[in-house]
Amino acid sequence: MKLSRLAIVVAAGFTLAACGGSNSSSTEDILNLENVGKVLETNAEIAYAAYFDSVTTAQALKAALADFRADPSEANLQAAKRAWLVAREPYGQTEVYRFRNSPIDSTDYSSEDGPEGAINAWPLGEALIDYVKVLDDEMNVSADFGTSQIGVTDNEVSGSSGRVGDENVTDDGTLYEITAEDYDNSDNIIARTDIEINTALLEVSASAEDEHDVISGYHAIEFLLWGQDLNDNGKTTDGTDRNNAVKVFDEEDAGEDNSFYAAGGDRPITDFQPSYDADEAAENENVDAAYDPTVESHRRHKFLEVAVDKLIADLESVRDGWAPGAAYRTAFTMVNNEAQAKQKLTEILTGMGTLSEGELAGERMQIAFSANSQEDEHSCFSDNTHRDIWLNAEGVSNSYYGRYAGYDSTLNGVDDITTNAVNGYGIDDWLKDSGEAELAADIAVALSATETQYVAIDTQARAGSPFDVQIMEENAEVSSAVAQTIIALNAQSALIADIADKVGIDGSVVVDPEASACDTEDPTASCDE
Repeated sequence: MKLSRLAIVVAAGFTLAACGGSNSSSTEDILNLENVGKVLETNAEIAYAAYFDSVTTAQALKAALADFRADPSEANLQAAKRAWLVAREPYGQTEVYRFRNSPIDSTDYSSEDGPEGAINAWPLGEALIDYVKVLDDEMNVSADFGTSQIGVTDNEVSGSSGRVGDENVTDDGTLYEITAEDYDNSDNIIARTDIEINTALLEVSASAEDEHDVISGYHAIEFLLWGQDLNDNGKTTDGTDRNNAVKVFDEEDAGEDNSFYAAGGDRPITDFQPSYDADEAAENENVDAAYDPTVESHRRHKFLEVAVDKLIADLESVRDGWAPGAAYRTAFTMVNNEAQAKQKLTEILTGMGTLSEGELAGERMQIAFSANSQEDEHSCFSDNTHRDIWLNAEGVSNSYYGRYAGYDSTLNGVDDITTNAVNGYGIDDWLKDSGEAELAADIAVALSATETQYVAIDTQARAGSPFDVQIMEENAEVSSAVAQTIIALNAQSALIADIADKVGIDGSVVVDPEASACDTEDPTASCDE
């Protein structure tokens, strides 16, 4: 998504407020300031609730990682994985608040300086963080993870004593470039023991145009916990054999409570042993007293510790922007005239429309689907992409219906943590009260059609066919649930644009055509940039 386009969207809102719509009386009815104000308040309350829950679950993840550091056992590794999966449940529903200069993308309602890139950016630069495996030694470019995906061409990760003389290390020890030709498993943050792992290090995440150097956020933690999603024989899959990578980590324990371990990466517990939060640290009342930065297993725990602390801080900043009385929320919910009403409604509809079509249907689904690309799926290490799709789509429905049900802490697909649930005045209520019941009903039908398809994706994943199996060439039919979800998202985005038209705004501005190069009417078409 090109955030600068929002300036055009907002300008369009003000311009059209002056010009009026094609039907001035209906526009006046739909821009009833009291009703628009209620929509804005509910939208803000859902945002605050979902980000509040995102912070809470990230803090639970931090606690699980601390337990794992104290006792690096297999059971505690699985508990940390579970905590990560639960943390994704509320956060996934917040993605609808992107693309509109809200606190996730902007700190001041105008700049493009928000923390989103440090929270949820992907694909990850896993080769910059820790060791990776490639399909073969022949510079294979068609593998699920081949040498073509190793390159990091512009990064400022630096240490105190780099291997000066290497092509990818400068005289001051800065690791600025990793290429397939000279890569080895020592060219990464974990192995380069001269590189200090701290918050400043993670701040250089996503600085390169090729986006191979993302090293912070949810997906950095995911990679360290799961590792690559390899075959049962420990080799990289090649795009035709991912069904053989569907495994059960500990078969005797793969009951209903932890069936989610049946897919995703299988990082060995030895990668985390020994740890540094042991008896010596307890005696010193200082965890870092036992930390040895020259020990790779220590460094993995340290990276997790720093990454989750940064994640929490970034999420807290977004949550606080939506808190009652916060400057952003006050500005967003203020609506004194039709021009302001159009601007604020445009922001909500842009989040809904652009997430539906360009981002979710295009960037997060069709790129992977049309190219059979595991690396382009959202949560490729944990095989949790089916939940990403569900939750992102659910966030659009939340905005439409003015409801937030909470999140699923049991990982069974049912929201059970309802402490911060919201049931307010939604866009559906506003449309009905404005005499647009027919459009409201059409959108409800479209959202239901999308839900039917993303539930099918989720059902197949839980039955043993995660997203990366569903997009394999042999399964990638137009009739598949993945393709049908893409088509349904395209259809619902067109109806979201119709809402904008009713308000007197050109509907094309709320479904950003620059958000993706994909033609989501044809899921099999390649997404050429």
